[in-house]
Amino acid sequence: MKRIFYFITVVSAVSLFMAPLSFSQDSAPERLVRVCIIDGKEDIYLKLNGPYKIYPVNSDRVLISGKRLRGEIRATKEGLSIRKRDIKQPAIKITALTDAGIYLDGRRFRGEVDIVRKGDLKLMAINRIPIEDYLYGVLYHEVSHRWPMEVLKAQAIAARTFALYQARENRNQEYDLRSDIYSQVYGGRTSEKWATTRAVNLTKDKVLAYKGELLPAYYHATCAGYTEDAANLWKVDLPPLKGGACDYCRHSPHYRWTKEIQLWKLADILNENGYKIGKIESVGIISKNRSGRVEKLEVKDASGVSLILTGKDFRQMLGPNEIRSTKFDVLVKWGQLVVDGLGWGHGVGMCQWGAYGMAKKGKSAEEILKYYYPGAEITTIDKIKPK
Repeated sequence: MKRIFYFITVVSAVSLFMAPLSFSQDSAPERLVRVCIIDGKEDIYLKLNGPYKIYPVNSDRVLISGKRLRGEIRATKEGLSIRKRDIKQPAIKITALTDAGIYLDGRRFRGEVDIVRKGDLKLMAINRIPIEDYLYGVLYHEVSHRWPMEVLKAQAIAARTFALYQARENRNQEYDLRSDIYSQVYGGRTSEKWATTRAVNLTKDKVLAYKGELLPAYYHATCAGYTEDAANLWKVDLPPLKGGACDYCRHSPHYRWTKEIQLWKLADILNENGYKIGKIESVGIISKNRSGRVEKLEVKDASGVSLILTGKDFRQMLGPNEIRSTKFDVLVKWGQLVVDGLGWGHGVGMCQWGAYGMAKKGKSAEEILKYYYPGAEITTIDKIKPK
């Protein structure tokens, strides 16, 4: 999971329809999260297999209702169209009245879905869903449903905490979370499995807190021996996220990796990202932090131009699935940059493969969480300080 968050601005008129949901305990019996599940598409295929109603967002006025519906949703200059039926609304809310669910581009979702026309006449879909239902569609993508139940429970608590923290922090944005690696991977009802659903149910309402407030419970696939200090990546400076030794993820398939990049391709990527550099001659690491991750590296071209990059920026430019972490060494050889790396992910918080290793040694979910978030407590949502 890549835990960097960004929000694409929609036209100001649309934001009037996207009033954020309150996080307060008195606002609703169930805490909802708003998840961006589709963004930037010209059309979305909608399928409703049971009774439904479609409203303007934040209104109880019914625009369309029926027993079944299938067809494309498109943006128009006046609003939206469904099966070529024009709706003069920039944002609509789709509600399934039975358990049939809402299908968008073949994926099934619980809760309600908002379809929003953006300023470029592209579409955004936002799933408004109770937090526990949301987690049902997250865990399968973040850990294997075949892993020990104690890992799944630890993951459920971390994912619930992370989602609610983001809902609080982003309450004035168009949505709380994305459904991809930039938040938590979420596949909707299509991704639910028996074991992961059980883990969510067994940990219902449980979250991680520090001094009575929600902890930003970051996590990642494999730390490769030492977790990262969150302060090195984001404006988060908390004792439970300072990083520390991990001896449990050595059997991860992501522990070691190698990536080879042609130097001409690296130059193209740098130039595409606004850096001016010619034929690359050398790449070297300037500094690493205490967890062994690259702080800065230098790229030089044949004319003597030198670029100083952070490890974080270097990884983002080349792609977080190509350069799997910032814990790496580099070597220029035969016109290629050879990157030998360790681990996968940003390294902050719980190491998922480390959690797996701990569970295999008999550790409980509570022990796993206390190991990776030292000083944090496991509590329930209703005991979190209001903000």
